[in-house]
Amino acid sequence: MLRMRIDPTHGAMIVLAAASLAGCVVGPDFHAPEAPKASRYTESPLPAQTASSPGAGGAAQHFVAGAALPEQWWALYRSEPLDRLIRQGIAESPSLAAARATLQQARENLAAEFGALAYPAVDANLSAQREKISNAAFGGQGVSLFSLYGASVNVSYGLDFFGGSRRALEGLRAQVDYQRYQLDAAHLALTANIVTTAIREASLRAQIQASRDMLKAEEDEVSRVARQYELGGVGRLELISQRAQAAQTEATLPPLENQLAATRHALAALTGRTPEEAALPAFELDSLQLPEQIPVSVSSDLVRQRPDIQAAEALLHQASAQIGVATAALYPHVTLDGNFGSQSTHAHDLFGGQTVWGIGASLAQPIFHGGELRAERRAAVAAYDAAQAQYRETVLEAFRNVADALRALETDARAVQAQTQAEALARDRVELTRTQYRLGGTSYIALLDAQRQYFAARLLLVVARASRYADTAALFQALGGGWREGHD
Repeated sequence: MLRMRIDPTHGAMIVLAAASLAGCVVGPDFHAPEAPKASRYTESPLPAQTASSPGAGGAAQHFVAGAALPEQWWALYRSEPLDRLIRQGIAESPSLAAARATLQQARENLAAEFGALAYPAVDANLSAQREKISNAAFGGQGVSLFSLYGASVNVSYGLDFFGGSRRALEGLRAQVDYQRYQLDAAHLALTANIVTTAIREASLRAQIQASRDMLKAEEDEVSRVARQYELGGVGRLELISQRAQAAQTEATLPPLENQLAATRHALAALTGRTPEEAALPAFELDSLQLPEQIPVSVSSDLVRQRPDIQAAEALLHQASAQIGVATAALYPHVTLDGNFGSQSTHAHDLFGGQTVWGIGASLAQPIFHGGELRAERRAAVAAYDAAQAQYRETVLEAFRNVADALRALETDARAVQAQTQAEALARDRVELTRTQYRLGGTSYIALLDAQRQYFAARLLLVVARASRYADTAALFQALGGGWREGHD
C-alpha cells in the first residue's frame, strides 16, 4: 500500500501558493463607463400624449416618463393568440437554442480554465518497463536484465504572482456575461420580430379585405352599367371603363396574397416550425389593441436596459482583462513541481517498494523575444481602445433608435388622424358623385376618379394604423424590452 507523509517542503509549497494569491495584479482594474448625462432622448421635449382620432387604432398614446416596461411587453397589445405564439417561439426557436448553448459553452470554458489556473494539477502515474543495462558502468561484467515498476503522484502549480491567471479568468467571466447578454438580445429580437410580423400580417389582411370590398363594389357597378348599356342608356366606353377599373383592382390582390403567405411562412420559422405544422392563428388589426400607456424609462438608465449595450460593455471588460494578461507575460513565471511514489522490481510489491519523491521550482523571466511580448501588450491596449469606441457607438445608436421610435409614434398618430379624415371625406365624395352620376349631373370619369381616391385613402389608412402598431413595438424593442434586475 502507498503511504504518504507530509514533508516540511510540502508546507513551503502551500505557503508559496498562498503568497501567489496575495500578489499584485497588473493591468487596469475595469470600471463600467458612465451613462450619458442626457435628460431626454429627443432634441426637443415630447408632448405628454400623441394626437387622437375616431375609430379603431386612433386613440391617443400617453408617454409615461420614468415608468418601467413590463417584462412581457407584448401583452400590452392584449392579444391571447399573440401571447401564445410568442411563448411557442421562445420555447422552440432555433436561434434561442443556439444562444443558450453558446452561453453554456462559455460557462464551461470558464469552469475549465478556472480549474486549470486556480488549482494545482494532480496526476497519478503507473509505469512498467523492462530494462537491460551493462554492468561495466558499475565495475562488473556482463549485463543485467530486470523489470522496473513505478507508481507516483505528480503535482504542478503555477504561481500567479502578477495576476495573469486572474486577469485571464476575469476575461472569461466577461465572455460569459457577453454571451448572457447575447441571449437576452436574441430573446428581445425574437419577440419583437414575432410582434412586427404579426402586425404585418394583420395589415396585409386589412389591405386584402379593402381591395376585395372595392372589387365587390366595382363589380356591382359593372353589372349596373352593363344593364344600362343593354338598354341603350350608356355608351360602350363607359362599360369598358368600369370593367377596366374592376380588373385593375383585382390585379392588386395576387401580390398582396403572396406577401401574406410569405409573412405567415416567416412567422412559422420564427416559432421554430415549418409552415405546414405551425397551425398559426390569423391576425387582424382589429384584434390587436394599441397600447395607450407608453412607459419611457429615464434616458440615463438605457445603458442598463439594452442587452446590446451590456454586451458591448462585457467586450470592453474582456479587452481590459487582456491588457492585464499581456502585461503579466512580461514578468517572471514561477512553477512548483512535486512528485511522491514508490518503485519496485516486482509488480506485486509495487506499493511496498522503495519510496521516491521530488520537489522543485522553476522561474522563467522573459529576456528577449524580439519585441513580441511588448507588441502583444500594445495590441491589447489598441483592442481596448477599439472596444471602447464600439461601446460608445452602440450607446449612440441606442439613443438614436429610441429617439426615432418616439418621434415615429408622434408622427404616426398625426398621420392616422389625417388619413382617417381623408378616408371619410373620400367615402362621402364617392357617395355624392355616384348619386350625381345616376342623376346625370356628372361624368362617369368623375365617378371613376372618386372611386380611385377612396380606394387609395382606405389603403393608406390601413398602412398608417399598422405603422402605429409596429412603431410602438419598435419603441419597446429600442428601450430594451422588459428588464429584470440581475436577469440571467
